[in-house]
This record gives sequence, structure tokens and C-alpha cells, in this order.
Amino acid sequence: MFFRSFVRTLARSHYCSMRYCRSSIGQHLAIRAPGSPVTTVIKNNATRRNIYTCDVLCKRRKTGEEKKSDRIIEYSPKKKKHGAKLEGIVDVWRHISVQELANSMQRSLEDVQEIMLYVKGADNIEPNARLDDLKIIQEIVNKSGAKTRIVSAPEDDSVDSDELGKHHDITPRPPAPPELLKPRPPVVTVMGHVDHGKTTLLDSLRGAAVAAGEAGGITQHIGAFTVKLDNGEQVTFLDTPGHAAFSAMRARGAHVTDIIVLVIAAEDGVMAQTREVIQLALNEKVPIIVAINKIDKPEANIEKTKRDLMQMGLVLEDQGGDIQAIPISALKGTNLELLTEAVSTQATIMGLKAEPTGLIEGVVVESKTDPNRGKLSTAIVTRGTLRKGAVLVSGLAHAKVRGLFDHNGKPMTQAPPGTPVEILGWRELPLAGDIILEVESEKKAHSVLRWREHEAKHHKAEEAIDEIRKKEEEHLTKYRAERDARRLAGKFRMRYGPREKEIVDHDNVPRVSIIVKGDVHGSVEALLDVFDTYTSNERCQLDVVHYGVGNVTEGDIELAKTFNAIIYGFSVPAPTNAPKSVAIRCYDVIYRLIDDLKKELSSKLPPVEVEEVVGEANVLQQFFINEGRKEVPVAGCRCVKGLLKKAHKFRLLRNDEVLYEGHLESMRHLKNEVDSIKKDVECGLRFKDPKILPQPGDTIICYTTRLEEQETDWDPGF
Repeated sequence: MFFRSFVRTLARSHYCSMRYCRSSIGQHLAIRAPGSPVTTVIKNNATRRNIYTCDVLCKRRKTGEEKKSDRIIEYSPKKKKHGAKLEGIVDVWRHISVQELANSMQRSLEDVQEIMLYVKGADNIEPNARLDDLKIIQEIVNKSGAKTRIVSAPEDDSVDSDELGKHHDITPRPPAPPELLKPRPPVVTVMGHVDHGKTTLLDSLRGAAVAAGEAGGITQHIGAFTVKLDNGEQVTFLDTPGHAAFSAMRARGAHVTDIIVLVIAAEDGVMAQTREVIQLALNEKVPIIVAINKIDKPEANIEKTKRDLMQMGLVLEDQGGDIQAIPISALKGTNLELLTEAVSTQATIMGLKAEPTGLIEGVVVESKTDPNRGKLSTAIVTRGTLRKGAVLVSGLAHAKVRGLFDHNGKPMTQAPPGTPVEILGWRELPLAGDIILEVESEKKAHSVLRWREHEAKHHKAEEAIDEIRKKEEEHLTKYRAERDARRLAGKFRMRYGPREKEIVDHDNVPRVSIIVKGDVHGSVEALLDVFDTYTSNERCQLDVVHYGVGNVTEGDIELAKTFNAIIYGFSVPAPTNAPKSVAIRCYDVIYRLIDDLKKELSSKLPPVEVEEVVGEANVLQQFFINEGRKEVPVAGCRCVKGLLKKAHKFRLLRNDEVLYEGHLESMRHLKNEVDSIKKDVECGLRFKDPKILPQPGDTIICYTTRLEEQETDWDPGF
């Protein structure tokens, strides 16, 4: 039966091949090959049968080792598209050279240079000249009859990978040859003491009213904008704050500027921040133009102001020097044309030029986080022309430029050298004062950031190595002393309990924890600099839990709940849905924020006992009275100052030495017990301590104590 069912199963296939197979009874049957008759030779007188089989049913079985081995799936390799190029399409990239463009177009260099002669803006046709504008590159390719495909710049495979790992950072380019330099607008920084009229002067120059909208009437940010003068020239102005807390902002303004306009009020003369600005200008070797403001006021004294400048080392033109001094009135517009003419003349003498081509370089003036647009930075381009799509690196931040805006918020297509511009597209917020450098691709930017982060960690570890070694020595000294003590104790040594905390909690010292959020990085930096001047941590600790740029977020509120912290916002709106359990205080003027923090620190200080003298008496005689069977001393006195009250405390002094402090047991006038003694009245005073023996000539002070709130001694300097 088994043989028949087996044969029926094999016979289901119509495509058979000749095989030798063994039947269940051990007989060999010859099965036909293709083209042979369907006959079967039977050995040992067996029955003739027709058997059909196929390749699928007769496949070889796997061995035990093959079953245990892992199954390996082999795929056919994909066809590589490397080097594949569509016909009639040319690959181009930003900052491609003329020679690289000719190679990509598969045309001769002479043909490409001839095409560039008919393209507007393609002035430099040297083989090594870089083409920055993609529109010009596309126009060159289109004139040759082809289309463009924008790709990333190709990597140089000839450079060893080890060499690439050694040089990740980027630096500014070397100075450009003189023939590539073109004139640029001057960068003029208006500086001076607070409330001397700097912003009002700039408002008069550009026809705006910025000063009226400033909190407290004082500037607390750096403002950068371009002003077109009456003679047609463009000047980039920087408005810096004059408040004492913003010294870092003024230093950045002096660093990026070409000319400093020093504004001095004729009524006040040279003040503290005026001296600071003069010192910054002398250190940076920046030319100064003095604008003596507020000459329309009756108390103005121009000659005194000039003498003060002379004492500071500034020799004016009318005194034989080379520094221009123009008396002006920014509010009424008096002599403003003389000031602009002086700025234009100084810029012409300096011959300010920059290279408008190549990778851009710039300086971050200010940075902030906008709730609608994200991270923004105000920068001044110092070299090259900034366009959308450029990849920038600044410190530990990088950006792919998604938008450019001027100081009025209008979009810009490009920013040439000397132009202030607001950059949109930062992944992280750059720090004010950092240098901006352009790179070829985002891959290069990430490589630079990794190298800089590694260097920053390495530098931080080197700075902390001395402190680490000091702590290691302290730990080893303590460990060796404990080890020697255990060895000397032997089997009688004490069993040590749990390990002590390495960080000691100062629970007995009050603490104020704060979170700081500002509108721009410079404001937060100024606040942190002011907080660094606090040195009374032994009385009340000031902890800055977190700080950042931007509005107050839900994360800040949760952090404030965890640390029981106060959120201080500077020029940022308070959230509308904030819980009442979290204190959020927003200010627009820096000294008001500091005053509030000083009140908070003072409220945490414990009240102190203040002594108030009520009266004073002189001891005239000592005598004793009988109190039961004991004799107790009594001081016969006369009140010489104020009033003596029995309920108050008394102090006995002898040669300025305190012999007793405490309350009285008895106060009598004649033989009557009284509660108070007036001036020039004699009395008898008996102390609670019978061992105290007053003598004639001693002084008795009557005083009272009261608790008084303490105030912090923090002096931020303004």
C-alpha cells in the first residue's frame, strides 16, 4: 500500500526525468529519461510499473550541520550611481571657482571666461576667482546652453583622513589683495554717560523716536542701524547703553567700531562712564569725535567740558590737537550737519575698504530669542557679502541663513561689508561679541563645532586640574590618617558608620534662588555681571539656578517650583497662565530689578537685636539692708540722664568694664517701691544677683532692646 501511494504522489508531475530510485522493497528501478519509452526494467522478477518524478520532489535533503547553521540571505549588489551625470545638466555649488566651473561644464577655461564677459556681475574671470552668487553661476551655465543642479561642494579625497581629524577648526581668511578691496560704510558707535542724549542724537539723525519708547528713558541694548546722510553717504551707527551695568556692551561696541562719537552733556561735563569710554577708545586706538550736547540749556558750560577733556588726555583742535569737538543740541537739531560732516571727513581720511567677495566674516552685536521667529542675532558684516542659504559658525553655534532683515524688519537680499543685519536661522543662540565665519557646508560646520566643543572641555579640565589635585591631596591625607588609626587600634578598632556627605548643606544660612530670563544676550550678561558683585553669601546665599534668553517658559516655571526660586524677567512679558505659587517679576529697567532683589535678600536676613539707652545713673553710695537673715547690697544712685524704668534692663559699668547685665530686684525712692525714676532724682537700686557689689563712681545704664529688620550690605555699584 505504501508503495502504491508513493507512486501515485510521484506521478502527479508531467515533467519527469530519468533517475535511479529504490522502492520500499529494496528493488532498483530504471526510470525513463526524456525521449525514452515509458518502460521499467524490473530485477528479480518484480512487477513492471510506470513511476513519474520531478526535480522539486527529488531535491537533496539538508544535513544536520546545515540545519543548525544560520541562514544567509545573499542580495545582488545595487548598481552604483557614483559619477552618473545627466546629459545637459551641470553640477554647481556656492563659492565655486572659475576653473571648477569649467571642469563641471566640460568646457575649456577660455570658453567659460568668454561667456562671463557677457554676464553682469561676473567681473573677476581669473581661474582661481570664487563665484559667490548662485544666480550669476546659473546665468553663466544657461548662456552655454545647459541647465544647473545645485549640489554640495565635493570633498577632496586626496587628503588623508588622519589629516582631516587634526584640522577641524576654521580661522578668518588672510588679508585680501588691495585690488579686491572696495569702499564700505563706516561703523560709528555713539557712546557716553547715561542720560547725556545719545539716543536722542541718533533719533535726530535718522528721523525716528526711539528714546521716547525706552524704559526709564535709558538705553539697555545695543542698537545697530544704517543712516543715510544728507550728502548721500551711508553710515552704520551703534547705540550703546551708558548705564554702569552695561560695561561689557560698551566694550563690544568699541571693539567693532571705526569711529567713536563721544556724547557729553555740557551741563554735567565728564562723568564716570565718560572716563570709561575714553579709556576704551585709547586701548582700541579708535579715533574720537566729541559731541558736546545740550548746549541749549542755560546751565551749559562748554569751556568747562573742554577743560575736563583736556585733563583726561584728549587735546581738541582749538587747543592744538587733532580731536574734533562740535557743540550740538540733539533735541533741537543744532549743528547736526557739522557733526555728520566731521564723521564723513574722518571716514574719508581713514579710507575704509573691505573685500565684498568670498566667505563672509562678521561680528555678533546682539542675540535674542523671538517667540514667533526663533533665535535671531544682530551682526555687522566685516568681509564678504551675506546671502540666504549661507552656513555660518559663531563660537559653539551654527546657522543656515533662512532670512536677512534690516533694523526696520524689512527683508534683505544681501548684506555687503559694513552693513548691520538681523540673521534668522540659528540652531543655537550665538554669544554677543563672537566672530561669525562662513563655511562651505553644514557637514563642515558640524565638524568645526565638534572640534570646538572638545577644545572647550579640554580647556575647562585644564583650568580645574589644580583644584582637582588639591582635593585629591586632602582626600589622601584624610584616608591615610584614618587607615593608620585603624591599624593602631587593631581588633579593638571602632566600627565606622555611614560615610559622611562630601557636600555640606548650609541649612542655617538663608538662601534666595533666582531664575533670570532676558530679551537679549547682552542684558542677561549684564545682570550676571552685577550678580557677581554680591559677596555676602555667608549671611544670605544668592543662587542663580538658571538663566537664558527669551520669554518665561513652562520649563522655567517647573524649575522654579522645584528650587523654590523667583523668576526675574528683564524686558520680557510675564506669562498669563502662570500659577500663583511661583513668583514671576518682570522689569524693564535694570536698577529696579536689582532693588527688588536687594529687598528679597534683606527679607531673608534674621532680625537683629538693637539696644536703645533709656537713662543713666551714677552710684553715690553703697549700703546694705536686711532681707530676712541676709544682708543684701543696695546702690544709692542719682539719675543724671533720661529715665530709669524698673521693667527695663540695667548694666553696671566700672572703668568701662561690664560687671552686670540684667533686671532689678527692687527700685525704691525713699522707702517707697516705684516703677520709674526721673532725672536728678535719687533712688536705691537692688540687683537680682546679690553677689554684685556696686561702688561709688560706678555707672548704671538703663536700656531696652528691640528687634530690627536687617538690610543687605550689597553695593552693585549704581
